[in-house]
Amino acid sequence: MADDSEARPAPPCTLVIFGVMGDLARRLLVAPALYNLAAEKLLPEKFALVGIARAAADTDSFRRDVRESLSEFAPAASANETWRWFEERLHYLRGDFEAAETYEALAKWLAKREARDGVRNALFYLATPPDLFGPIVARLGQAGLTREDPGGWRRVIIEKPFGTDLKSAQALNREILSVLDENQIYRIDHYLGKETVQNIMVLRFANAIFEPIWNRDHIDHVQITVAETVGVEHRGKFYDATGALRDMVPTHLFQLLSLIAMEPATCLDPDPMRFEKVKVLNAVQMFSGPSVVRGQYGAGTVNGRAVEAYRGSPDVPPESPTETFVALKLLIDSWRWAGVPFYLRTGKSMTARKTEIAVQFKRAPLALFRDAGIDHMRANVLSLCIQPCETASLRFSAKIPGPAMRIAPVEMTFDYRDHFNAAPRTGYETLVYDCMNGDATLFRRADEIEAGWRIVQPLLDAWSAGTAGSELHTYAAGSAGPAEADTLLGRDGRQWRPIA
Repeated sequence: MADDSEARPAPPCTLVIFGVMGDLARRLLVAPALYNLAAEKLLPEKFALVGIARAAADTDSFRRDVRESLSEFAPAASANETWRWFEERLHYLRGDFEAAETYEALAKWLAKREARDGVRNALFYLATPPDLFGPIVARLGQAGLTREDPGGWRRVIIEKPFGTDLKSAQALNREILSVLDENQIYRIDHYLGKETVQNIMVLRFANAIFEPIWNRDHIDHVQITVAETVGVEHRGKFYDATGALRDMVPTHLFQLLSLIAMEPATCLDPDPMRFEKVKVLNAVQMFSGPSVVRGQYGAGTVNGRAVEAYRGSPDVPPESPTETFVALKLLIDSWRWAGVPFYLRTGKSMTARKTEIAVQFKRAPLALFRDAGIDHMRANVLSLCIQPCETASLRFSAKIPGPAMRIAPVEMTFDYRDHFNAAPRTGYETLVYDCMNGDATLFRRADEIEAGWRIVQPLLDAWSAGTAGSELHTYAAGSAGPAEADTLLGRDGRQWRPIA
């Protein structure tokens, strides 16, 4: 996790992207993320990108395609000096991901580049469907493309989802670890590249006002929300085999949970940081039926637009039991968090797009103000908003002006964009740059992947068997989720923070 004050270009390397014609690579990874790194002069002078896909294209058409993608968010960028520098480093190889000929052609290309430019470092990015992760790594190994020597490194970035359950995740780990060492594998979750997510560690461990009260004595509960306004759209076939739990909880939500709940590491090196995150997941109590709510969106209105029910989406069976919403109550068995509930929720076709972590502190005693007629005060809340805006806000109580003693909640807000005049970023910039530099702090290790699946596996088993907690509740598109999710907190005398 690089310090921007010391940021320098990454070492010379070749980035090979498998699946370069897919949405991820075209709309997020190549343009704008890699282009942004070029604009910030963080890519090395001896940089090259090789895109591999099945599409009938060549280097010239690939460059035109990237230029068109770039023009969507920065029209002037596709004609400037940075673009010209970036464009001449883009290359394309057509090939089937499971054909040996593809890897033979890639090996020849890399060998020619090494002979010409002296660059042996190579980073392979698997922006492909998950069922190709294992075969691609195996083919890279068979072609000798994963072998490292003192003259160069070889690394592989693997996108999510990493497995569909505990058993498949363990099998995939075994498969790729038979070819690669753990220090060559970078399992990516783009949420960890977002500034507000990284700022959680700074907020907690670099500010003496927070760490002393970051425990069960002062915190009442924590809420983590990942709400989306988009529905399943054109991903019906994939999503119906996945669902909200698999898609979001072991990845994004558990990453946020780990950073909020982890103990301070001994340093910022990758292994100490990842060790503390795994400890959090290993301390999560097993679920019971009343601690989980499943939902599926029905017809409704999102942002003034009519939305059909999930079961009416293309490639979704009319009687589909797949959840598009899930809410969980977790408890962590540790001295710091004993008795503090963590409420997690995520859903599609909801009232607003919002990713937020809210830490609610225990209420102050009323003894001082009771004679003034005040019988209730709002709790202090620290809110970290990750999207659509990147902000941190603290809610506290203040006196309303006037002769009477009246109290109202007020907020102080810090906005990344306004304070640092920072342009929006995808999160991939930081992660790809860190991988080029060999910094694995923000990437997940094998044991962390399996720890996350180990938590949710009992839920998957229960839902498959139709036992307690498997009921599927309907909510209207454009709402905040099913009413049963409100009941989940209501039983504890608490309520969700508004999404909108």
